[in-house]
Amino acid sequence: MSRRRLNVDDYVTGVRAGDRVVLARAITLIESDLPADAEPAAAVLDALLPHAGRSRRVGITGVPGVGKSTFIDALGMHLVRDRGELVAVLSVDPSSPISGGSILGDKTRMERLSLEEKAFIRPSPARGHLGGVARHTRETILLCEAAGYENILVETVGVGQSEIAVRSMTDFFLLLMIAGAGDELQGIKRGILEMVDAVAVNKADGDNVARAERTRAEYAGALHLFPASTDGWTPRVTTCSALSGGSVAAVWELVLEHRALLGATGAFVERRRRQALEWMRELVSLSLDGRFRRHPLVSSRLLDIERAVLDGQVTSFAAARELVQLFFT
Repeated sequence: MSRRRLNVDDYVTGVRAGDRVVLARAITLIESDLPADAEPAAAVLDALLPHAGRSRRVGITGVPGVGKSTFIDALGMHLVRDRGELVAVLSVDPSSPISGGSILGDKTRMERLSLEEKAFIRPSPARGHLGGVARHTRETILLCEAAGYENILVETVGVGQSEIAVRSMTDFFLLLMIAGAGDELQGIKRGILEMVDAVAVNKADGDNVARAERTRAEYAGALHLFPASTDGWTPRVTTCSALSGGSVAAVWELVLEHRALLGATGAFVERRRRQALEWMRELVSLSLDGRFRRHPLVSSRLLDIERAVLDGQVTSFAAARELVQLFFT
């Protein structure tokens, strides 16, 4: 389709037809911060919502260097080549806190998958939102589902609150680890382990196989210490090698097993209901924050009050109270 300006019907028709160019432009529309794009973006989402919701949503996290992109490349190839399915990868790049820019290099890091017609890779700058999850990731998931993508993989930058955010918008949460990662991970292990549906110890190849197996056993033992999940699923721990492709298919079988179990018990529907509620709450918070910052009295006073807080001239509590009072004036 040409680069002419698209209307709402163009977006809806193109996305429903699986046109990857239109899908990319639709995602750009909903990611836009321009006030003029807000109404058409909402109209596109409303029109496509009835056609969404039928994918497998998988969140994948892990510390930098664990091989997330290589793993996703191998997993995606398994989905498109071995299973003949469509896969969308939503990979959130860490934005620079100074310039706001991001590398957006996921397509170069997923060399094989990026060449596949059945794969759609969308890197999105995080812009500092929730430690690594782009503000509009939920909406992007819906657009990809409406375009017919059966599998949605969301890769996080693996820091801060990103795991919590991804857990709230996906059905299956996978943590990638490596053997001998060091004690620096101890501080984040427990919080993440309480949320995971599976742990995969990556890079289990060559001389590292034995160490990976020992690490797998350690994590399996650790998971047994946590309370049983209310949805009936017992988190699994396995090893894999994204480089050689070994056991990557077995990891996906865990996703399918998990989906079947939750579907049979009704927990899957309940999880999707909770996701919708969480999405509504997030949208309310974002909308209120936007209106607050655009309020004439608040926007005219905000920079001065922030400087005063930085200089210690006013407490954070007093500053916040003043701004809220201005908003309700």
